[in-house]
Amino acid sequence: MQHRRYLVITEKFPPRKGGSNTTFEEVYKRIGDKGTHIVTANQPCADSYDAQSPNTVHRLNLQRYAWLRPESLAIYGRLLAKCFVLSGRFPFDEIHCGRVLSEGLVGWLIARLRGLPLLIYAHGEEISTWRTPMKFQLMRFVYKRADAVLANSRFTAGLLSQLGVRREKIHVVLPGVNLDMFRPCQDKAALRRAMGIADGTRLILSVGRLTRRKGFHQVIRALPILASRGVQAVHVVAGIGPDEDFLRETAQECGVLDRVRLLGAVPDEELVLWYQAADVFAMPNYEVGHDTEGFGKVYVEASACKTPPLAGRTGGTGDAVIDGVTGLRVDGASVDAVAEALWRLLTNDAFAARLAEEGLARVRRDFCWNVSAQRTAEILWREG
Repeated sequence: MQHRRYLVITEKFPPRKGGSNTTFEEVYKRIGDKGTHIVTANQPCADSYDAQSPNTVHRLNLQRYAWLRPESLAIYGRLLAKCFVLSGRFPFDEIHCGRVLSEGLVGWLIARLRGLPLLIYAHGEEISTWRTPMKFQLMRFVYKRADAVLANSRFTAGLLSQLGVRREKIHVVLPGVNLDMFRPCQDKAALRRAMGIADGTRLILSVGRLTRRKGFHQVIRALPILASRGVQAVHVVAGIGPDEDFLRETAQECGVLDRVRLLGAVPDEELVLWYQAADVFAMPNYEVGHDTEGFGKVYVEASACKTPPLAGRTGGTGDAVIDGVTGLRVDGASVDAVAEALWRLLTNDAFAARLAEEGLARVRRDFCWNVSAQRTAEILWREG
């Protein structure tokens, strides 16, 4: 594929971990080269990362200031100044923005000034949670004026349509997963013993930011129900977030503190081992206020490691987990529903194995980064 020259504007980029950060790294190292310039936030260890990047990376101090109105005003100013200079010096073919605000607004101004096509990523959560009238109207204004909007799921695409974005501008590109890293292990029993999981104990894994809508507390509340039905399980949670104390308190209230392990931030190399060792991956998300799950790449990572996932029914998880085919989807707000699904996955080995096989096959077919990158590159290229 001929490399286009992209100006990519995104606050989220490695070496910081996370789904969106990884997406921008994996996509643009495949479809761009040094002619692709990425304008992003400065962060620790960035210099060593940038030296190895196949793209040209520019780092800015994108700090918010409480005394400014809006607090992000300095971010807009710095992004706009840097992108204005770069777009005058280098012959870009397209402008891609990691979010609608602040990056998308800056990208729209530069795109109109330089006569370049504009693509903006949509993740879902920003559309459902940004309810400040001025911010919501600005978001809608920018989305509707992009040449293309990349949605991470059909659910997100539906939200964009509700905003008034024309359907022909919306393109669904499912996030990819690193299949060289996230893959099945050869001997799960040996790995579990090495990780200190006793024989006969089932391992439930959760990965993600520790917030209420992820439903991790519902898994904890399901543990006593599982025990009453003869299933002894431990719940391992990898991630950081504001609900850490709440999860620990929930475990204590349920009398299962000794069966819940909060790992905190976990490097990918260690995270893969937990995915591989687990019997079930569980993130039974549900909507809290207007906050919902736009996609859920962690489900796909679990399937890539041949571990069946349990998801909630809200948001865009239906693109990550096909209910009854690659995993299960339930009402995450119901502890009984979560417990029943976990019991089914942990006691019916043949059923769980079939879901795991189907999930792995789908990941290899639809979620490799080469596929995601090529689909991203073709959006404006094909339309142009």
